[in-house]
Amino acid sequence: MKIAIPTRANYVDDHFGHCEAYTIFTIDKNNSIEKQETLPSPAGCGCKSNIASVLQNAGVGIMLAGNMGDGALNVLNYHGIDVYRGCNGKINDVVMAFLQGQVDDSGQGCHEHGQHDGAHQCNH
Repeated sequence: MKIAIPTRANYVDDHFGHCEAYTIFTIDKNNSIEKQETLPSPAGCGCKSNIASVLQNAGVGIMLAGNMGDGALNVLNYHGIDVYRGCNGKINDVVMAFLQGQVDDSGQGCHEHGQHDGAHQCNH
């Protein structure tokens, strides 16, 4: 299994489409982190870039994100990537919480570009 997280300085970036990079975690059959890679973020808005197909081609099936607009959510879902919004904190902590079943999708996202709400939590 591969999990991607929009990242800025080893923390979940609050907005998927404007992150510094995507950190991709490869998880082994024992639910342990086997590998961690960094994928530079394409320029521009995440919902209009090719990042969903790039992540899909890299084998990513899960996105743990902070805030995300409906456009990006729909594009990622179209490419077979399950999205969990409302995550924040250190990326390794968020991945471990997910692997322990402690992360749920907040069901909330940005409704327009530039809107950020730092109040979302990953339920852990």
